[in-house]
Amino acid sequence: MAEFEQRDGEARLPFDPATSAPDAGLVFIGIVRSPWTKREDCPKNLRQARERDEAASLIIDKPYRPALAGLEPGQYLHVLSWFDRAPRDLIAQRPRHVDTARGTFALRSPVRPNPIGLHTVKIVAIDLDAGQIGIDAIDLLDGTPLLDLKPYFSSIDAFPEAAD
Repeated sequence: MAEFEQRDGEARLPFDPATSAPDAGLVFIGIVRSPWTKREDCPKNLRQARERDEAASLIIDKPYRPALAGLEPGQYLHVLSWFDRAPRDLIAQRPRHVDTARGTFALRSPVRPNPIGLHTVKIVAIDLDAGQIGIDAIDLLDGTPLLDLKPYFSSIDAFPEAAD
């Protein structure tokens, strides 16, 4: 695991969730293929990733490929990823762009007790037999494990009244 400098105002758990007894059993269903191989080069969010206009794809392991039936280019997809290279013990963090620390659950940082990422992407191509989904962009390092895929439905997933 990479070392992370602790900033003023940040707080760590007295234990590492990665080494405590697991509460749930998860399986990886595939991996992300992206142009980002170093943390410092990876976009901080999907907006930045889309601005860079770099192709990415999701590679689904063979046993899970039948679950892709019904997905089509043009659809949006929620991607759940596992930030496998992120520390898990920060409960308060101070992002570089703010003056004060915030609780981890108020941030989208990959550093969290359960390093699960949520990314909403657009399918641009799909090869069901190869288990490859071409997507418009991604803000993940190459090789990041995938936990799940869920379709995006604007009728239930969009909240126009929500404030940032």
